[in-house]
Amino acid sequence: MNILQKTTKYVFIALKYLSLVFFSFVAVLPIVSCVITAFKTETEYQQTNVMTMPQSWLNFDNFIQAFQKANMGRAFINSTIILICVLFVSTIVGTQLAYVLDRFAFPGNTLIRNLFLFASLLPGVAMQISIYRIMNDLNFINSLWGYIIMMCGTDVISIYIYIQFFENIDKSLDESGIVDGASYFTIFYKILLPLLKPAIVTSCILKGVGTYNEYYSANLYLQDKKKLSTVATSLYVFVGPLGSKYNLICAGVIISLLPALLVFITCQKQIYSGLTAGAVKG
Repeated sequence: MNILQKTTKYVFIALKYLSLVFFSFVAVLPIVSCVITAFKTETEYQQTNVMTMPQSWLNFDNFIQAFQKANMGRAFINSTIILICVLFVSTIVGTQLAYVLDRFAFPGNTLIRNLFLFASLLPGVAMQISIYRIMNDLNFINSLWGYIIMMCGTDVISIYIYIQFFENIDKSLDESGIVDGASYFTIFYKILLPLLKPAIVTSCILKGVGTYNEYYSANLYLQDKKKLSTVATSLYVFVGPLGSKYNLICAGVIISLLPALLVFITCQKQIYSGLTAGAVKG
């Protein structure tokens, strides 16, 4: 290896690590500025830039005000109810649908798969007029359970994850269950569903993050912000035509991040194994 090749090699290595450091810095900077702003008083925020350190790191007034004025206690309860119901129903419906599409050959099987693929290509905003009319006709607007029913629609990505995982499970397990006299429901719930744990973890992460952070639909259909606010919509009480209280917003953002951070720290082993083992396989 001559000098030019060595120089080129080291230059590429340096560029690789510099790019990693740069993009890490870009990703972390908003979080750092949010944490700094959350501890500032309103006067400090108006008179300093976002990266100026607060005078006291023990000032928790912003967190108390954000939690009380945004009614975040009720928002956390509503978001928890929505999240549990949506993940439970989506998992049951999605796994059963994937089981039928993968294990049974019937007319229209391919058509259904293609329709799911076509549905994934449609932007959600384009269908909001029809969805809003349906929600209005069913009196689901301003109803927490109506919103939950709408959000329980199984997303296409989860279905394809389940189907791909089913394809990697040997059908001899089904045949042995049938020989032992087990029904299709018994085979699904007793044999196949426990094997889908990595795929279920993966789909629950994707669906859970989207449901927890959902703002557009929650703001549109849950119009009673005092009783039906979610974590994603509660902080907009600090946004108005006369200005926005970003120190309180940042404090509320940190509060809303704490449950997700706690779940990640507690279950990171299961999350990592689920993302690697539950990913789409070739």
